[in-house]
Amino acid sequence: MEHPPAQAPRQPGTKAAGTKAAGSWQWARTAGTQRALLDAARAVFVEQGFADASIAEVVKRADSSVGSLYHHFGGKSELFMALWQEHQAAHEEAASTAVGQAKRAGETDPFELFSVGARAYLDGSWQRRDLVLLFFNGDGPPGFELMKRRRGHEWIVQNDTLLHLSENAFDRLYASILTSLIGEGAREVAAAGTRRQANKIIDAVMEYVRRLMADGPWKPPAAVRGKLIFQRSGIGEQLDHRREPVGELSVDRDVGHCGPVPSSQ
Repeated sequence: MEHPPAQAPRQPGTKAAGTKAAGSWQWARTAGTQRALLDAARAVFVEQGFADASIAEVVKRADSSVGSLYHHFGGKSELFMALWQEHQAAHEEAASTAVGQAKRAGETDPFELFSVGARAYLDGSWQRRDLVLLFFNGDGPPGFELMKRRRGHEWIVQNDTLLHLSENAFDRLYASILTSLIGEGAREVAAAGTRRQANKIIDAVMEYVRRLMADGPWKPPAAVRGKLIFQRSGIGEQLDHRREPVGELSVDRDVGHCGPVPSSQ
């Protein structure tokens, strides 16, 4: 009687081919479920807003289950936040890629690099215009506005670094103004009725950027001295942050908009 050929013993720590295939299938299935839930949530939130959207409608469109939604995201608020984080990551990837390509082409002027990244950010705002308007309309879960504000400050810091600005109040204000301009421009681009109109708005925003960048940050006269007070609106309180003595200037640094250009490695 013939016996089947003996199989070489599997080395410790290795997995059989069937186990690997099963793992890959399970990962693909999980990713597919998450994608279906995110796509369905996007459609429902855009149509109905966050407050009126129901989990039942999301899982129905995703052909999934309530249990699966809670397993992957934790709830409606977390699903909304996941959409926003994905949107932000797409913005950052587009801007970083555009800046990186410009650098590889030999561009070294930080202001030109900023402009390249800003245009990529604005183009993305048209491509994902439904999400831009969704996240700007103020209808989000608790804590979302604070998260947006923090992300806005991160954009300002990244732009400050890209533009090689110094650590003084005037340069920080300059970076904040540029970042806010791109954020407001993104809202107008998303609200445009056609791609042609969106392109005109993008060109207008870039012209405003060019004008602001023409002379760089404002430099105060050397004789000006004083105290710079940053005022932040909180729950019935104002926080005074001392900076270098640059004159009596009051500035609100709570920028709630996202800006365009992370530095590219």
